[in-house]
Amino acid sequence: MLFVVSFDIDGTMEFGDPPGPITVGFVRRVLEMGHVVGSASDRTRGNQSASWDEHGVDVAFVGGKHHLHEVRDSFPADCYVHIGDTSVDGYYAKLAGFEFFLVDDLDDDPDPDVLLGRLPG
Repeated sequence: MLFVVSFDIDGTMEFGDPPGPITVGFVRRVLEMGHVVGSASDRTRGNQSASWDEHGVDVAFVGGKHHLHEVRDSFPADCYVHIGDTSVDGYYAKLAGFEFFLVDDLDDDPDPDVLLGRLPG
């Protein structure tokens, strides 16, 4: 089963401002599992790309959360997921047909296998 997993940055990723609970290791594990990974944030595309590059993570897409529908159109998958820290993240995720995880509802150190295993495919 193939997932597209999108991450908000600020308040979600450990390198966000403010930092969030999702580690770069978590993202790397999702990539190792063979899934498509990227970010949908309020940051500019250039800033998002630079942040991922700084942490040595090669993502498939960056863009605004209000453009998640374009991500869905660009990457065929069995399931689409966005992980963020606000109701705005949830709104745009659901609008684009993504499952949504609020970081406040996740375990302190979430396991990608367990998290993605909870989703329909």
